[in-house]
Amino acid sequence: MGRGGYGKEVSEIFKNTNEFIREYRAEFADHLGKAFEESDRLEQYTMLVRLIRRHISRQWVYTNTQYGNKDSGRQIYYFSMEFLIGKLLCSYLTNLGISEIVGEGLSQLGVRLSDLFDVETDAGLGNGGLGRLAACFLDSMAFLGMPGHGNGIRYRFGLFRQKIVDGQQVELPDNWLQHGYPWEIRKPEKAVVVRFNGNVSSYGEGARLRFRHENYDAVLAVPYDVPVIGYARDDQINTLRLWSAEQAGDEFDFASFNRGDYAKALHSRSDAEAISYVLYPNDDNSSGQELRLKQEYFLVAAGVGAIVARFKKKRGNIRELNESIAIHINDTHPALCVAELMRILVDEEGLGWNKAWTVTVNTISFTNHTVMPEALECWPEELFRRLLPRIHMIITEIDRRHRMFLESHAATPGQIASTAIIRDGKLRMVNLAVIGSHTVNGVAALHTEILKRSLLRDFYANFPYKFRNETNGVSHRRFLLCANPGLSGLISECIGDGWIKNFSEIERMLDFGEDSGLLRRLAAVKRENKKRLAGYILDTAGIRVDPDSVFDVHVKRIHGYKRQILNLLKIMSLYNSARENPGVEIVPATFIFAGKAAPGYHFAKTVIHLICKVADRINSDPAVRDLIKVVFLENFNVTIGELIYPAADISEQISIAGKEASGTGNMKQMMNGAITLGTLDGANVEIRDAVGEENMALFGLKVDQVMSFYSKGGYLSWDEYHADQRLKRVVDQLIDGFFPNTGNEFKDIYDGLLRDNDEYFVLKDFDSYMNAFGKLNAWYRQPDAWNRISLHNIARSWPFTSDETVRRYGSEIWDS
Repeated sequence: MGRGGYGKEVSEIFKNTNEFIREYRAEFADHLGKAFEESDRLEQYTMLVRLIRRHISRQWVYTNTQYGNKDSGRQIYYFSMEFLIGKLLCSYLTNLGISEIVGEGLSQLGVRLSDLFDVETDAGLGNGGLGRLAACFLDSMAFLGMPGHGNGIRYRFGLFRQKIVDGQQVELPDNWLQHGYPWEIRKPEKAVVVRFNGNVSSYGEGARLRFRHENYDAVLAVPYDVPVIGYARDDQINTLRLWSAEQAGDEFDFASFNRGDYAKALHSRSDAEAISYVLYPNDDNSSGQELRLKQEYFLVAAGVGAIVARFKKKRGNIRELNESIAIHINDTHPALCVAELMRILVDEEGLGWNKAWTVTVNTISFTNHTVMPEALECWPEELFRRLLPRIHMIITEIDRRHRMFLESHAATPGQIASTAIIRDGKLRMVNLAVIGSHTVNGVAALHTEILKRSLLRDFYANFPYKFRNETNGVSHRRFLLCANPGLSGLISECIGDGWIKNFSEIERMLDFGEDSGLLRRLAAVKRENKKRLAGYILDTAGIRVDPDSVFDVHVKRIHGYKRQILNLLKIMSLYNSARENPGVEIVPATFIFAGKAAPGYHFAKTVIHLICKVADRINSDPAVRDLIKVVFLENFNVTIGELIYPAADISEQISIAGKEASGTGNMKQMMNGAITLGTLDGANVEIRDAVGEENMALFGLKVDQVMSFYSKGGYLSWDEYHADQRLKRVVDQLIDGFFPNTGNEFKDIYDGLLRDNDEYFVLKDFDSYMNAFGKLNAWYRQPDAWNRISLHNIARSWPFTSDETVRRYGSEIWDS
C-alpha cells in the first residue's frame, strides 16, 4: 500500500483493515478504560486521532532530532498571528494514504468515517487569507521536504463564532477547545518567560555598557506542538508550535481569596491568560490596543527565544545563527522579531551591535500582505515604552542608525522621514520589518509594484535589492484533492494521479477541451457539488436553492474595498428588472455570500445586515422565487469553504483595483472550475495571464486610473448616480423604504456612496460590472462553451499551487 514520495517510501501504517481495527479497539481500552461499543462519536474521533498521532510520533521525534544536525539544512521558522488550518483528519488520512483502510475498518465497526470528520472542529487559529496562506505553506513545506516550522498563538476562543440574529452579526466565543485538541502535545518543559513593563538599568562590564530589565511582569509562554504531515511524506513530520499564555510561577493571593476578594486573587492569572484568549482583540480602546501589542511581543519573544535556545544546544556558535536559521515574518504582526533577536544577541549573548545587526538582518525576511493603512500597525510610543522598555530602547537605536545611514547616502529629508520607525509619537512596524529584513516581498505582481511605487517607494529607492515578488498559492491537495473528490477522480482518470504531487501536470487536461463526453461529466461533477452545498444551505439557513441555477459566490472578509456593496447593487438591479419584465428570460441565479466583519467595523457589519435584508426581500417574493435567491452563510471557515469552492460557478473577485494584495479565494475557486468575474486587482492579473481574458469576465477601473483619481481628483459619484437610472434606483432603495422596518440603518452606506464621494468607486464600476455579469450569463446558456472555459481554468490553475510558491521562497528568500 506504500506510496512513493519526495524522499523515502511512505511506510505502511496499517498492513490491512484487521490490523487497523485491532489497534483502534486497543486505544479505547488503553486510554478510556472502555470497549469501543460503549463509546460515543467524540470518543471515536479522539481515539482515531490518538492512534494516528501514536503511529507518526516516532518519525516526528526523529525529524526534530535530524533537524538539529549540522547537515540538515537551514531551518525555516514561519511566524504568523494566524494559521487557519481548519480540520486535519481528512487531509492527514489522505496524506498518509490510509483513507481506504480506515474508512473500511470503521464501516465494519458500524461507523461512517464522514461522521468522524463532522465531529472535528475547525481550529480557531485564524480568520482569512493571511492565516490560510500560512497553513498552505506549512502543507507545502512538509510535502517538499523543507525543514519548516510554524510559530503562532494557541487562541483559546479563536477570532469569534459568527451568529446571524435578525440579520445582524453577533460575536460569540469560538470555544473550539471545549473538548480538547487531540492533535496537540503540550511541552511545559520548553516554556519561555516573557517580560512586560518594569524598567531598564545599565551597568558597566569591562569596556561595554550592559542593560538589565528589572521589576517586570512575567508571563509564561507554554508551547503546544501540532504535527504537520505532508502528502506521501510520513518520513518527515514538521511542526506547528502554538504558544499559550499562563501565569509565571505558582503565586496565589491567598489572603485576598480568604477575604472574599476572588477577582483580586485571580487578577494576575487572568491578565496573563488573556494574552492568548482571542485573535485580534478589538483595539478601538486603549486596553484592547495594549492587549494586541502584548500578543505580538508574546509570540515573538517565545518563538525567537526558543529558536536561539535550540540552536545553541544543537550547534553552538551564535555568531553563525543566520547560516542555519531563517525567520520569516508573515505581515507586520511579528515585526518585533527584529528587535527581540537583537535584544537576545546583544544583551544575552554579548555580541557587539554591528555583528548582532548583521546576523539579524541575514536571518529575517518579511512578507507584506496589504496596502490598507489600518493594517499597517503603528503603536503609540508612550504605550510601547511602558510595556516593552528594553525593546523600545533597541528600536530607538535601530531607528537612529537607519537615519544616519540614509543621511550619509544622500537620501532626501522626505525619504528619511517616511522610512523612519519612530515619528510623530508612533512606532511603525512595517518600517521596522523592512529595515530589519534581508528580503521584502509582495504577494502578487501588481501588489509588489504598488509597494515599490507607492507605499514603500522611499525604501525601494534606497534599498532596491531587498524587494521581490512571490505570488501567493494555495494547497491544491487540500482544496481540490480533498475538497472535491468527484473532480479529483475525474482528473486522475484522464491523466493519472501524477498531478497530486506535480500540479503542473494538470495542464494536460487541456487535451480534453473538445471531448463533449468529458465536458458533460465535468458538468455532472459540478452539479453534484452544487447539490451538496444546496443541502447544507437548506439545513443551516433554511433556504431552498436550485442546483441548476448559476451559483455566484462572494466569500471573503467583509470590507469596503472588497465591495460586497457592488454585488448587492447588482442583485437589487436584477431583482428590479425581473419584477418589471416578467416575460424576459433570465438565467436563474443563486447569490452566495459569507464572511466575517471585524467587531469594531460598523460599516462592514451594516453590509452584512444589508445582505440579509436583500435576501429577505427577494427570497420572500413569489414573483422571482424561481429566478433569484440570496444566501448569507454564517461563521465562514475552512470547512464551509471546502463546501463552497467546488460548487461555485462564478467567482466574485471584485475589489477596487490596487487594494487587494493577492487574494487566494480566487485561486481555490479557479482550480475547482469556477470562472472569475473580477477586476484587474491582486492575483487576478496573473490569473488573466494564465487563462486569457477570453476565459474570465473582467471589468472596472485599472489601478493607474484609481491612483489618478485618488491623487488628482476628477471623480464625482453624483455624476454616475444621475447618469444611470438603474443605478440611481438601487441606491435610492437603500433609504426610501424598500427595506421595511430598517429606519435609517443603511443611510451610512448611502452617504458613503454619494456624500463621501464613493471611496471605492462602486458607482463608477457599476455599469461595466453589470455588462461583465451579463457576458457570463450568456456563456452559461451555452453549456458546452461554459464547461470548456471551466476546464480551461482548472487546467491553467497550476501556477497557483502553494508548492510552486514555497519552492520560490525556498530558493529565492530562505536559501533552503
